[in-house]
Amino acid sequence: MCRSLVYCSLAAPFLLATSAMAQTLNGSIGASVIQAPDYLGSDDDEARVLPDLNLRYGDQLYLNLRDGLGWNLYRQRNWTLSPFLGYQPGRDNTGDLSRFDEVDDSLTGGLRLSYQPAPWNLSLQAETPLSGDVDGYKLTLRAGWRGQPAPNWSAGIGPSLVYSSKAWTQSLFRVSARDAARSGFSRYEPTDGYWRLGLSGNLNYRFAARWSVTGLAGITQLTGDARDSPIVKNAGDATQSLAGMVLSYHF
Repeated sequence: MCRSLVYCSLAAPFLLATSAMAQTLNGSIGASVIQAPDYLGSDDDEARVLPDLNLRYGDQLYLNLRDGLGWNLYRQRNWTLSPFLGYQPGRDNTGDLSRFDEVDDSLTGGLRLSYQPAPWNLSLQAETPLSGDVDGYKLTLRAGWRGQPAPNWSAGIGPSLVYSSKAWTQSLFRVSARDAARSGFSRYEPTDGYWRLGLSGNLNYRFAARWSVTGLAGITQLTGDARDSPIVKNAGDATQSLAGMVLSYHF
């Protein structure tokens, strides 16, 4: 029932938006090199080369890797309400977890409320999986500050707080009887959701009219039933870090 309501709330706005608007596409495209854990809770870092998109269609539609594909359904002064489609990574059965069942990636649907009194940006979003092996829901609260310390330079920093429901936590941190028998890990069944605390920042340099380079870094701390899972305690780390560089072309 929950997924059906999310599908309906997302489908109608996007159909209306694409048929009614005649606005311009702008933003940036580029490539990034990211060093990050190979799955949530891992202590093995992996370097990835990924495309980077930050696109806007007028003031209504947006697409980027952090916020997904969204539509600004309601805009009033500093407030914005947006239904969106997002992405939740799963987990490959490689490395320390090669004898575990694989967790397939999920497409998610959700709703985001943003408040942007410059130079601050505050947002609260709720999302639930629409496909894949992850179930439940996730709530994300973010705060960010952005400023220009020098000409052609900009910087941003902000904390985040994420709550994953019991079902979501079980999807990623459970050790089933089958997983335990094959891997030697203790069987584990999360009994509650968990909180994830984060802090991230970035520094951007606009070295040409249409080109920029951005350095970014972040750290996340797993707590509760996620931190106590053998997936994290025996084969991973509750502290997750990320660093990378992004080269962007603006238009």
